[in-house]
Amino acid sequence: MAQLQHIALPALWETIGREKVADYGIFTLWRVRRRHPLRQQTGEFVVLEAPTWVNIVPITSEGEIVLIEQYRHGLDALTLEIPGGMVIPGEDPRIAAERECREETGYASDEPAILLSTNYPNPAFLTNVCYSYLWRGCRRVTGTLWDRHEEIAVRLYPARDVLQLIRDGHIRHALVLVALFSALSTDITSMLQT
Repeated sequence: MAQLQHIALPALWETIGREKVADYGIFTLWRVRRRHPLRQQTGEFVVLEAPTWVNIVPITSEGEIVLIEQYRHGLDALTLEIPGGMVIPGEDPRIAAERECREETGYASDEPAILLSTNYPNPAFLTNVCYSYLWRGCRRVTGTLWDRHEEIAVRLYPARDVLQLIRDGHIRHALVLVALFSALSTDITSMLQT
């Protein structure tokens, strides 16, 4: 396995000022002023402070993956994804992921979800973390409980078809891809190929 080599550069910039520009609920916009410790170069940067996010790969006992299709305002298009959302302050990320799955799909399992990966959605300007989980043995247990502006279609696909859905461009959401590739690289690979 390749080892990371650490060299003196790059350096951590010093924060010399922060100004809150606006709070939009799903994120807070900050203007941050920073100085490079060696070059003494200063710059102003835009930072979006966002809450922790979660997503979850629900797999049924029959080997189907529970996907959702919904409209996304950023793209002005429908997307095929896995359930996910924001963590309520103080909420355990695993509980949040399981909650989002139940609310968006009505599917749940008696088993606890398993952490697949933790990633930074875009550290260039976002402050948050996204936790991805796998939830085996899911089945329909309740109705859905969508947010005010949500309208979600639940789509079941054989888990073995996930790679083809990605290759064909049906799944293109970056955080969903991270979760799915994390799932594919775990011990469930055999399950996804059944």
